[in-house]
Amino acid sequence: MIKSMSVFAVVSGLALSQSVAADQALAQANGCMVCHQVETKLVGPSYKDVAARYKGDAGAKATLIGKVRSGGAGNWGDIPMAPNVVISDADLDAVMNWVLSH
Repeated sequence: MIKSMSVFAVVSGLALSQSVAADQALAQANGCMVCHQVETKLVGPSYKDVAARYKGDAGAKATLIGKVRSGGAGNWGDIPMAPNVVISDADLDAVMNWVLSH
C-alpha cells in the first residue's frame, strides 16, 4: 500500500512538472516571457508579483485575461503593455492558471 502511494506521488509530481513546463513554454512561445519573468521584474512585473497581487481575488483570471487581450498601462508603472491578440483562448487560459499558481 505504501509503495503504491509512493509511486502515485512520483507519477503525480512528474505530471505536474510537465504541466508547469508546458504552461511556461506556452508563455514563452506567445511572447509573454519577453517582458515578464517568473521571479524578477523585467519590463513588466514578475509572475510571482502578479500572483501575490491577485491572491484571493475570484475574478483575477478574467481580469488578467482582459488585460492581456486589450493591453494597458499604469497598473505596474509607466511602461504600457501591448495587447496580445495572437495567443489562443485555450493557451491564454493555461498561461493565466500558471501565472496565478505562483
